[in-house]
Order: sequence, then structure tokens, then C-alpha cells
Amino acid sequence: MPLTDTQDAYLRCAALQRRHDPTFHLATQVLGRDVRPAVHALYGFLRGADELVDGPDRAPTPQGRRAALDAWQRTLVDGIANGGSDHPLISALVDAGRRHDLPLTELNVYMDSMRVDCVGRVRIGSRAELDAYMNGSAAAVGRVMAPLIGVPRERAEDVARLGVAFQLTNFLRDVREDYNMDRVYLPDLDEDALAAGRPTPVPLDEVRRAAQLFRDSARAVLGACAPRARPGIAIATTIYRRVHLARIERRGLVAA
Repeated sequence: MPLTDTQDAYLRCAALQRRHDPTFHLATQVLGRDVRPAVHALYGFLRGADELVDGPDRAPTPQGRRAALDAWQRTLVDGIANGGSDHPLISALVDAGRRHDLPLTELNVYMDSMRVDCVGRVRIGSRAELDAYMNGSAAAVGRVMAPLIGVPRERAEDVARLGVAFQLTNFLRDVREDYNMDRVYLPDLDEDALAAGRPTPVPLDEVRRAAQLFRDSARAVLGACAPRARPGIAIATTIYRRVHLARIERRGLVAA
């Protein structure tokens, strides 16, 4: 039996996830068969935005990258309004949103954070600015994911906070890599030390905040989500807390 256009769209999203993030693709497989395609579709949209900002074929100028992001967002907004899209990745996500009552408008907040990255040099100067960025880059995605892991709408902020814990840990872990891309997401880092390649103290208040977010939100999400989702969430949070975050706290420094 030939595939429908929607089925083909979902398969394209799954292939993108499998190729670019095999670990996340594997984790998706433990979810129920009814929600896996929706997770693939969400990944497809996020990957599409990421490629416009950091992919090998991205526009050469910040203005061009921003225009490409604006067009990508309009394609989603139009797809939601029209109930479908000619673009397969958007078509899959619109269908998933309708099937699972996903709060897809949260992705507008996600796109605001992506626009920060497309300007070239990134310097976040305060915790309030950092929180605004992570509300888009992580919390908004968590709110969309919440129904797909069985978390009721009234508990969606727990998933949002867990997403922030992962994002903040990534920022702490990847300071050197981000700096090499001319991006400094954490306030009060010693840029002179980073530029000179010297070991650089990490902001311990952010390390402690990430640990607290993991303790509180992981417990809440594990108590609220569908049973099938619990092993993947538990494994991911354990790795981040006991491996990545513990190593950062133990060293207290960004390696040279």
C-alpha cells in the first residue's frame, strides 16, 4: 500500500532525527507508537531551524540567516492556520499538533532565541537575559513535549524547568566550544582567560542552580509522565547530574 503524504512526511522527520541525533532517536523509540511520529516531527522542525543558523548551507550573513528563520517561522504559522503545508517537515508537525493538541505557538518563543544565535557575536550579560534565552531554547520545547510524554497540561512547567536544567548544563559544559563560535551564554565569564586559552572559573551559582533544577523538576516529571517515558527521562537526568554536572562542579574550571 503506498504511503500517504503525511506518512511520508513523518518518515522524513524520523530519518533526520536518526541521522543527526541517534541517541535522541533511540530514546524516542521507548515512547508509545502513537506519539513517536509527533516527537520526530517536532525534532524535524527544530533541526530545520538549527540548520538555518549553524548548518553548512546557512546564509553567509546574519541578515540572511535571520530572514531564513523568519521565513521558516512563517511557514509554520501558515501551516497551522491552513491545517497543512506543502513542506513535509511542517506538514508533519501541523498534523502532530492537531492529533495531540500540542501548544505549537510556543515555537514562536523558540524562534526568538534562535534569532539571538543568528546575529554572529553573542554575549549574554545577565541572568535575566540568560533566562529569557533559555525560556525559548529549552523551556518552550519542554512545554510542547509535555503532552507527548504523558504529562498533564497543568504540570507542563515541570517539563519546561527540566529542559532548562539540560540547557544550562550544556552551557556550563560547552563554554570553550561556544566561545570558539563567538558565543558567550553565561554572564560573568572571564573572557580574557578564554581568549588566552587559560583555565577559566565557571559560575558556581549557575552550577548550583542546574543541580537544583534537576532535583526538583526530574522528580516532578517522573511522577507525572507516562510509565513508558520514565526510563529514558531517568537515564538522561542521571547522566547529566552525575556525570556532566558533577564533573563541572568538581573541576570548577573551563579547561584550557
